[in-house]
Amino acid sequence: MIEGLIKKNRSCRRFYQDEAVDEETLKGLVNLARLSASAGNLQPLKYILSKDPEKNDKIFSCLTWAGYLRDWPGPREGERPSAYIVVLGDAEICINFWCDHGIAAQSIMLGAREKGLGGCIIGSVNRKRLSELLNIPERYEVLIVLAIGKPKEEVIIEEIAAGESIKYWRDDKGVHHVPKRRLEDIITL
Repeated sequence: MIEGLIKKNRSCRRFYQDEAVDEETLKGLVNLARLSASAGNLQPLKYILSKDPEKNDKIFSCLTWAGYLRDWPGPREGERPSAYIVVLGDAEICINFWCDHGIAAQSIMLGAREKGLGGCIIGSVNRKRLSELLNIPERYEVLIVLAIGKPKEEVIIEEIAAGESIKYWRDDKGVHHVPKRRLEDIITL
């Protein structure tokens, strides 16, 4: 059951932008993160939810999409996420957020996939500009942005042999291919 969910939980970068994600769904996804593990149980993460098109545009303008797809600037209008969750670290709770935002993001993305949504964890963010555009107080550090929406693309996992390229790519039909190393190539000693 969990293996199937993880296999379906691929990074999605094209969405049905006109398919809204409601606030209760976003709150439910953040609740999954709230219930997840936290280093020292400090729970230093805070979240900004966005389903508003104007706010979404501000967030979108601060993101870089799909580094391996050099000639693709990101999803075009109509294929952009209909919602975002901006994950923040609260410096008044601690100054090192360890892996908390990774754990939270994975919980959120698995929850989104279970609901028929897709998403992308984006670390390539113009944090300074995003903080200015959203008037984020200085005590909060922008850690990652989660793009959420109804997926508009097919993503296929492809097993690769040792030494083959791990760079994801799109074929001429727009299908997104994600190479994954074999299990026997990643277990060592």
